[in-house]
Amino acid sequence: MAVDILIGLQWGDEGKGKIVDVLAPTYDIVARFQGGPNAGHTLEFDGTKHVLHQIPSGIFHPHIINIIGNGVVLDPIIFKAEMEKLAAREVDAGKNLYISKKAALILPSHKFIDRVSEEALGENKIGSTLKGIGPTYQDKIGRSGLRVGDILLGDFNERYKRIIERHQKTVSFYQRDLDIAEQEKEFFQAIEYLKTFRLVDSEYMINQALKAGKRILAEGAQGSLLDIDFGTYPFVTSSTTLVAGACTGLGVAPRHIGEVYGIFKAYCTRVGSGPFPTELLDEIGDNIRQSGHEFGSTTGRPRRCGWIDLPTLKYSIMLNGVTQLNMMKADVLDAFEEIKVCTHYKLPSGELTDIVPHQFVEGELTPYYTTLPGWKVNTSNITSFGELPEAFHKYISFLEDQLQVPITIVSVGPDRISTLRK
Repeated sequence: MAVDILIGLQWGDEGKGKIVDVLAPTYDIVARFQGGPNAGHTLEFDGTKHVLHQIPSGIFHPHIINIIGNGVVLDPIIFKAEMEKLAAREVDAGKNLYISKKAALILPSHKFIDRVSEEALGENKIGSTLKGIGPTYQDKIGRSGLRVGDILLGDFNERYKRIIERHQKTVSFYQRDLDIAEQEKEFFQAIEYLKTFRLVDSEYMINQALKAGKRILAEGAQGSLLDIDFGTYPFVTSSTTLVAGACTGLGVAPRHIGEVYGIFKAYCTRVGSGPFPTELLDEIGDNIRQSGHEFGSTTGRPRRCGWIDLPTLKYSIMLNGVTQLNMMKADVLDAFEEIKVCTHYKLPSGELTDIVPHQFVEGELTPYYTTLPGWKVNTSNITSFGELPEAFHKYISFLEDQLQVPITIVSVGPDRISTLRK
C-alpha cells in the first residue's frame, strides 16, 4: 500500500481538516507530519464545530489510528487543553492516538522568544502566530532542543534547565528577562499528562503498517506557499509544508507516496504579512471575508482576501506532484455577478508570465485577470455535483484546463455533508 498525502496549495487555511475528516473513513491511519499549534484545522458535523491544532483530523473516527509524527513540534500545554476539550465532548481521543518520541517539544521560553523577536521587527514583522514554532524549529536544527522521548529520561529536568539558561541569554539580547514562571508550572503539569499517552517510534509503526497493507493518509498543516524553501520567503513558516515534508516528517520513503490531494479555496486568502498579488483592498475583499468567515481559527486575525491566483497554484501543484484537486468554499462566491481569475502576472515591460518569481516586489507584478460569469445561485443546499449550476461547471472546467489536474471534490459549506464528489 501507499501513503496518500493531503496538502494545502495556498497560504494555509484552505480547509484541510474538513477534507481529512471526509476522506478518513477509507483509511486505517491518519498522521500529522509537520507544523504545530500554529495550525487550525476546522471540522464541522452534527451542528458542532471542532478546531484541532495538533491532533490529527481523523480523531473523530473511532476505528482510525492517529499519529503525531516526528516532524511536528508539540506544545504539551496546548495538547493537554485540546485533549480535555475533546473529552468534554465525549470524544475518547486518547484511545487511538500515538505520539512520536522524536517530535520536538515547544517550551514556554520558545513562545517568549517568539514574541519578543517579532516585536523587535516592528513594521517588518513576519506575522508569526507567536506559538513558539520558529524558535522550536531553530533549536531542532541547531541540535539543542528537547524531544517528546526526552520526558521519559531521568535527567529531563537538567536538560530543560540547560536550555532555559541558553534562552535567557537569547532574551537578554532584546534587553528582556525570561519571565515564564507561571507558564513553567503549567508546562510541567502538561508533561506529566503527556507521559500517560503512547509515545512511540512512529517511523517503525508507519512502515510496519505499510507492509501490513494498511491505508495511510498524511495530513499537512499550513500551505505550500508558506514552505520554508519554496514559499514567499521570509514570510513563511519554519517547516517543509510540501509532500517532501511527509517523507521526513513521518519517516516514509518517497517510493511509498501514492495519491496527492491538493486543497485550495475557490478564491485566495492570507493571514499576516507577506506578498499577496491578488489581494482585494476594497468592498469585494470585505464581502469575501464576511461571507467566508475569514478569520484565523488559531489567531482570530482577519484574513486578507483576493481572487484566485493560478500562477501560484500551478507552482504548488508542480512542487507537490498533485494528482487530485479539492476546491473549498466555492459557496462564498455564490453572490458575485462576475468572478475574476488571475491567470498570469504582468511585468513592468508589459510581458505576461505565469512563473512565480524568486521574490515578490511591490509594484513589479500586476495580476492579469480573466473574467468569468458568476452563477448567482445558493449552492449551500446542493447535495450532488450534477446539481451545480452551469456557470459553476464552467468555472471548474476553466480551472481544470488551466491547472491540468482534475477537481474531484467541491465543498459548498462547512459541514461534512456539504462535500460534493465529482
